[in-house]
Amino acid sequence: MVCPIRTRVQLPRDSSRREIHMSSPFSRGWKRSRFFTFMRNFIKFPRSFEMAPSSRIRVAVLALLPVAMLTFCVAQAQTARPDQQTAVQDHKAAPAPAPRHDISGTWEPASAPGDGIQPFGAKAMPNDGKPNHQLPYTPLGLATYKSHKALDGVDAVLPGFDNDPRGKCEPLGFPRMDLSNLRQTQILQTKYKVIILYENLQVWRVIWTDGRELPKVVDEGVLVGKEIREPRYYGYSVGKWVDDTTFVVQTVGTMGDDKTWMDLAGRPISDALRVEERFHRVDHDHLELTVTIDDPKMYTKPWLAMNRFPFKLQDPHTDVMEMYCSPAEMEKFNKLVGDPISGTIARLGRQVPN
Repeated sequence: MVCPIRTRVQLPRDSSRREIHMSSPFSRGWKRSRFFTFMRNFIKFPRSFEMAPSSRIRVAVLALLPVAMLTFCVAQAQTARPDQQTAVQDHKAAPAPAPRHDISGTWEPASAPGDGIQPFGAKAMPNDGKPNHQLPYTPLGLATYKSHKALDGVDAVLPGFDNDPRGKCEPLGFPRMDLSNLRQTQILQTKYKVIILYENLQVWRVIWTDGRELPKVVDEGVLVGKEIREPRYYGYSVGKWVDDTTFVVQTVGTMGDDKTWMDLAGRPISDALRVEERFHRVDHDHLELTVTIDDPKMYTKPWLAMNRFPFKLQDPHTDVMEMYCSPAEMEKFNKLVGDPISGTIARLGRQVPN
C-alpha cells in the first residue's frame, strides 16, 4: 500500500464517549472516505450504551488494529519512496563514460543555444573594457585593431560605419568560426581525418589525423612537403589524440592582411597565426573546447580565447538549420538601416564614431 499519510489516534478524556481522531496532510479527503466514516461510527459509544471497561478496551484494540496496520504500511511507503526516487534520479544523472578516441556527433552549446554567439568577442577574453580582458597587443596589433570598425564590443560603431568583412559576405575564416556564432556543430570522423561542419554559414573544416606533420609557415603561405601552398581562409589543420578523450588540433596558414577578423569585436590576426584547439570529451554526452591564440605579429604572448566551452550531445537525427550570408539581404539591410543612419548623422554634422 502506498499512501503518504500520518495517522494520530487520540482518545478524549471523556470516559462516556470514545472517538478516534485522524489527522494527515490529506485529512479533508480521507475523512470523506467510507473507511473513515465506518471507523468513526464504529468506535463512537453513546452515553446510553453500557459496557464494562475491560470490554470497551478490547473492542477499542480490535478496532484500532486495522488503523495500526495502515499506519505501518504508510510509514514504510514514506521511507522507501524517497530512496527509490533518488535511485532513479541518480541513474538518469549519470551519463555513460566517454568513448575512446571519438568526438563525433552533433553538438550544441550546453548552457544555451546562443551561448556561442560571443557578441563581445572571444568568450574567455571579451572586449568589454575590463582591465583583465585587455589583450597583449603588439604595436602593429593595436594599430590594426583600431583600424577595424566593428559593430560589437566596447568600441562598436553604428551600422553604416563598420568595415567588417562579413558585411560583404566575405568568408569569416578561422578561428572566427570558433569565436563568433558558434552554434550547432557536426563532427564526423574517418580513419584519416576529422571533419567539422558548422551551422553558421554552412562551412566545414578538414583536420588531418593520418600522421602528417603540420605545414611550415613561409612568406608566401605554407610549405607542404616541397610544395608551397597559398594561405587559406580556414588554414591547414592537423590533429592527434593526446589521451583517450582529448583531441588536440594545430592550425596554421590562415589569411592575414585584414581579409579575416578573429571575432565580432574586430580583434586582428595575421598570417603568422597558430591556433591550438583542445576537444575534451568529458563523458558520452558532454564535450569541452579550449582555444589558444598564438600570433607573434599581433600579440606579445599566447592567450586563451576559449576556456573549456561546454557542448552537449544532440539526438543523431537532429536536423541542423541553415545559416548563410546573402549579399541581397545585406544590401537590403544597408539600404533600410545602415545608409539612413549614416545619412542622418552626416546631416546633423556629427562626427563619425571612432
